[in-house]
Amino acid sequence: MASIFEMKTATLTSDSSRDAAMAGVFYGITAFGIWGLVPIYYKALGHVSSLEIVAHRVVWAMVALFILVLVKRQGRIIVSELRNLRNLVFYLITTVLVSSNWLIFIWAIHNDRLLESSLGYYINPLVSVVLGVLFLRERLNGRQVLAVALAAVGVLNLIIRFGSFPWIALTLALTFGLYGLLRKRAGGDAIRGLSIETLLATPIALIFLGTLALHGGGAFGRINLTTDVLLVFAGIVTAIPLVCFLQAARRLHLSTVGLMQYLAPTLNFLLAVLVYGEPFTRTHLITFACIWVALAIYSFDVFSRATKIIGARRKGLVS
Repeated sequence: MASIFEMKTATLTSDSSRDAAMAGVFYGITAFGIWGLVPIYYKALGHVSSLEIVAHRVVWAMVALFILVLVKRQGRIIVSELRNLRNLVFYLITTVLVSSNWLIFIWAIHNDRLLESSLGYYINPLVSVVLGVLFLRERLNGRQVLAVALAAVGVLNLIIRFGSFPWIALTLALTFGLYGLLRKRAGGDAIRGLSIETLLATPIALIFLGTLALHGGGAFGRINLTTDVLLVFAGIVTAIPLVCFLQAARRLHLSTVGLMQYLAPTLNFLLAVLVYGEPFTRTHLITFACIWVALAIYSFDVFSRATKIIGARRKGLVS
């Protein structure tokens, strides 16, 4: 009887783990899918300035996140975080980083530079590896060194062939990489952190939008209902993929989430080339080929190390 009970328990545990993993995959695809297709949304707002869109994104995201904070009952924790001067300075820095990332990404979309922004999010994992070496004293293995070197060759190819610095790609990768580095070192709840950052940015956004309105400018309430709705839902578009990402991260291995993240820049890339007709030259092909090979090497390294860790843990459980 005991053995039958153990078998049933194991089966139920396996089924629940499988369900959790399936749910995690769904949440992950939803999050990275939205981030990958969101340029379509911001293209529809091409008649509105990038700065104004970011301001509306902040304000309406604050509304959505405020509801989440109430549901999770984290209001007092947020207040106590802001009373600590060290935490306040930390969140001011991360607010500047994430807001800059948003602004540059939307500006790139409006100025037909989506291809370059997709390059930035492709190289972001490799930039994070370099930041880990510089600030966390992490060591690179042979595969990681090769991946970073290939990415550097790809970026240098653009600089040499076009004679221009790919500032959009590198700025997006650096701002998001530094943001991830700081948030990783700080730890804490991701939604609470984003809520604090959005709260800090909201007064500036409101002052900016209010000044626009006082001087007879701004798009909200002045163009058409479609524009107003799109601006309001910019906050929802910000909050939903984040929540889905957090749900995916809770249910899946970090290596799995890491591989899924390439869905977003891949969709950005396809939109830029196939839908919006941005030029994709032989130089671009060489650069992206370097980046793709580098990411394949990096992903294989992450996956193989994760597999070894999981295997070692299973052996430990068996023994």
